[in-house]
Amino acid sequence: QVQLVEAGGGLVQAGGSLRLSCAASGGSFSLYTMGWFRQAPGKEREFVATSRWRGGWYSAESADSVKGRFTVSRDNAGNTVYLQMNSLKPEDTAVYYCAAARFMISEYNYWGQGTQVTVSS
Repeated sequence: QVQLVEAGGGLVQAGGSLRLSCAASGGSFSLYTMGWFRQAPGKEREFVATSRWRGGWYSAESADSVKGRFTVSRDNAGNTVYLQMNSLKPEDTAVYYCAAARFMISEYNYWGQGTQVTVSS
């Protein structure tokens, strides 16, 4: 069975940094798209960043709201994805979720339980 486990969330002051990790198990994820999403209270879940296999390397994309502050990366096997979050703002406060999509499939079929990130002003 596929399992995604996030770690690294916590409480941090504005301007600080956190590094989230997502470890996937139960399959081979080297060709999977691995993405980060977040959901704040009263808001819909939104895209944060993604890592996608490009036939020899992993691309990295991020939402405009976090561009220049957040960086997504992947280990060599592709089973662990990271989200380095710098210059955190109070509006970054949310539950952060890791998700995975099979190769050439657009839908994210696998989701982690989420990790809380709280940024104080």
